[in-house]
This record gives sequence, structure tokens and C-alpha cells, in this order.
Amino acid sequence: MMTGWDREILILGALWAVFAAVWGRHLAALLLELRARGPGAGPVPLAHHLPLLMRVLMPLTYYPALYFHRPMFAKLCENIERRLTTAGYEDTITAQEFLALCLLVPLVWGIGLALLALSLFAASEGGVGARALALSLALLIWMVLYPRLWLKNSIIMRHRLILRALPFVMDLLTISVEAGLDFMTAIRNIIERRKQDPLVEELGRVLFEIQLGKTRRDALRNMALRVDQPDVHSLITALVQADEMGVSIGAILRIQSDQIRTKRFLRAEKLAHEAPVKMLFPLISFIFPAVFLVLLGPLIIQIFRQGI
Repeated sequence: MMTGWDREILILGALWAVFAAVWGRHLAALLLELRARGPGAGPVPLAHHLPLLMRVLMPLTYYPALYFHRPMFAKLCENIERRLTTAGYEDTITAQEFLALCLLVPLVWGIGLALLALSLFAASEGGVGARALALSLALLIWMVLYPRLWLKNSIIMRHRLILRALPFVMDLLTISVEAGLDFMTAIRNIIERRKQDPLVEELGRVLFEIQLGKTRRDALRNMALRVDQPDVHSLITALVQADEMGVSIGAILRIQSDQIRTKRFLRAEKLAHEAPVKMLFPLISFIFPAVFLVLLGPLIIQIFRQGI
């Protein structure tokens, strides 16, 4: 007679066999791709790797992604494609695959984790109670929101890295142009000598588009559309206007560099002023109770022992 645990082990084993079969083909294709890239190509940047929960399900997205190629999803796919480009994942995953993952993640991981939580509570407490249902529902809701939260967080992190690197890159561009180099040669030198980050990657795309025949203004405008960040957009607008009006690019770079550094200082000052307010909740919730326990604990124990 098959018990409850035997049935669950059998179901998990069957699911594992299905995933192993599908994922094995995907892994073999990945190994062939890495071999084709050659030993000197280097690894794929970590910033463009999908999370493990989504990467495991990528082989299953083919047929659901075909459904989202319908015209009714064209506007939604265009919006997601733009956000994926802003996050730097346009070469890693398509909008249709992302929508497929929005369905597969809660169906596979959400339901799977919810059933696992219910099974564990049933085995430990002898039944399914309110806590088990609440935990299962929370896991399911979290898996429903996970792909969208991941994409939003990826955009925020990429913007943060770009803003962190922008003042230093602007200083290098300004010094190089004022020293006599033209704008594109200065960008090429920065790309070759600076550590890879999202801003250097975007500058590399600008250089690549110009080499393919696009004008400098169009390449810079495309960069502003891809990054979709106000500071970068204002910088690109100033550079494009200077190029159209024939103004010295060195003077524009110097002005924009000073403005970017001023904005960075103001942001740091704002964060410093917000720090005491953000520290108030953990201070009251965690630090003060521990301090009061250490200071008043012996006194309270002595009072109870004396029966006062």
C-alpha cells in the first residue's frame, strides 16, 4: 500500500525527470555555444545572467512565447522590450519569453513551493492549519510578482551603476577632448582602458553603431532611449545640440561634467540627511530593547526574586 510520503516522493521524482530531460538539452546547447565562442572569448558578464528560478524554466518558454506573438500583445511586448533594453537584457531574453516566464514561474515554482509547504506542515503538525495556508498563499503571490520585481530591480541597479560611473567617465572624456583627441577616439580609449560596467557597455554600443554607418547624433539618441535615465538624457541632449550648432564639444563636456558632479554631491547630501530617519525604526525595534534588557534585566530579576 502506497503511503502519502511515497506518493509525494514519486511525484517529485517524476517532476525531476521531466526537468532533467528538458534542462539537459538546454545545457548541451549552452556548452556548444561556449565551445563555439572559443577559449579567449571570456565568460558572459554576470549582469546578463537571469536568476536561477527563471533560467531553469527557459527551455519551457518556447510554446507559451509563441502565444504572445499575437497582435493583441504587441503593445505589451513593446513596453516590456523597452524595459528589458533599459535593464540590459535585450540580448538575453525577448519580451515574449519574459511573458511566458511570468506564467511559468507561479505555475511551476509557486504551486510547487505551496504544495511543499502544505506537505511539510501536514507531516509535522498532523494537518493543514491556517499558518500553512497563509504561508502557501504568500509563496504563491511572491512567485506571481517575482519576474516583474526582478525586472524593476534590474533597471534600478543598472541606473545606479551608470550614475556611479558617469562623473568619472565625463572627467576622462573632458580631459581627453581638451588634450586634443576627438570625441570618438576619447570614447574608444575609455572603452579599452576602463573596467567593464553598464556605462562602458553603452558607450561601446554607440561606437559600434557609428562604425556601422549611423551618425553620431543618432547613436547618442539611441543610447539615451536605451538607458532611459534623466541625467544621461540631459547629457545626450546637450551633446547633440552642440553637435548640431557647431559648438566646441570640450566646453560642453566641461559644463556637463561640473553639473553631474554637483548633482552627485546633492544626492549624497540628501541620502546623508535621510539616514537618521531610516535608522529610527531599527533603532527602536531592535537596539533599544536589547539595551534595556541588558540594563534593566538584572534589576527586574532581583525584584521578582525578592517578591517586591
